[in-house]
Amino acid sequence: MAERKQPPQQQAHPGSTDEMTPEPRDSMSDYQGRDLLRHRRALITGGDSGIGRAVAIAFAKEGADVAIAYLSEHDDAKQTAELVRAEGRMCELIPGDLGDRKHCRDTVERTVSALGGLDVLVNNVATQEPADTPAEITDERWLRTFEVNIHSYFRVTAAALPHLEEGSAIINTGSVNGLRGNKTLIDYSATKGAVHAWTYAMAQALVDRGIRVNCVAPGPVWTPLIPSTLPTEHVESFGGNTPYGRVAQPDELAPSYVFFASNQLSSYYSGEVLAALGGETHPG
Repeated sequence: MAERKQPPQQQAHPGSTDEMTPEPRDSMSDYQGRDLLRHRRALITGGDSGIGRAVAIAFAKEGADVAIAYLSEHDDAKQTAELVRAEGRMCELIPGDLGDRKHCRDTVERTVSALGGLDVLVNNVATQEPADTPAEITDERWLRTFEVNIHSYFRVTAAALPHLEEGSAIINTGSVNGLRGNKTLIDYSATKGAVHAWTYAMAQALVDRGIRVNCVAPGPVWTPLIPSTLPTEHVESFGGNTPYGRVAQPDELAPSYVFFASNQLSSYYSGEVLAALGGETHPG
């Protein structure tokens, strides 16, 4: 496949979908649901844009009501909610910092109150900031990356577990960087490696309760996180080193989350890390 590049661009963190060129494909406009998640209730962290948005819409098309937790990207979140509600499903918006312990608990309680329960949890929120050398990573930055990328997964899940019954599913978002590391995203890579190991351990710990725990570990994906955290020259070439020669679109990844959320499709899967790497052999 021919390499495809994005125009040079940069945004302030956390980024906005509408300011991206080209805009991501994240509305699941061609996706046809089959009621695979009928009457299910899902919480998606980082659900305002990118992968989270595509997952929220796919879940809605499969019959699920959705709660979306996000930081402060209100315009993106409202657009996602409109697309979910257009499918006739409920969508609860929950802004706030998931790096905060109390907000993690509050997010779950608001979800349960709004949707009447919880069946599917998607831990997807993440932050990153590149560094040319390890010395650039301050203690404060290291801790912040861990608070958002792995501690929120633990805390949201801990708050959700009393509400999850047999047949529920937890889906975590990992990364290719957690599989092989990235010299400019050291703290981010470390958190994503932790997400993968935590997925393996939690799958074992919850098997007797009939709760499945899996992970989707994408390669490069075109989301607002990219132009809002990477240097302009990296944005332009982002995804070009994959065998496909391009980034993934969120619409291409959301069906993997539907697969793991649906007992009809994946009842025998738990403790799996599914790497979507654009033709690359699974590293490690």
